[in-house]
Amino acid sequence: MVAVVDRPDRCGYAYGTLDGHPVSGEEAFVLHRYPDGAVHLTLRSVTRPGGGLWRLAFPAVLVAQRVYRARYARALLAPRSPST
Repeated sequence: MVAVVDRPDRCGYAYGTLDGHPVSGEEAFVLHRYPDGAVHLTLRSVTRPGGGLWRLAFPAVLVAQRVYRARYARALLAPRSPST
């Protein structure tokens, strides 16, 4: 874990990859809650190819990153049922 954000209007975390991961870099996921009730996700990443054979797969890894980012956004937009 690189950092944790824990404020009334903002929460999230950032992490760095470990050796052997397909990419080398950091990602941050931060949710912002605004006074009008709006919620925004900021997702930032700094990525470069991991070592070894992962360098060859890097273009495919970037596509996978985009797919997962779209899933995060859809999860935020999905309606939630009230907790019981």
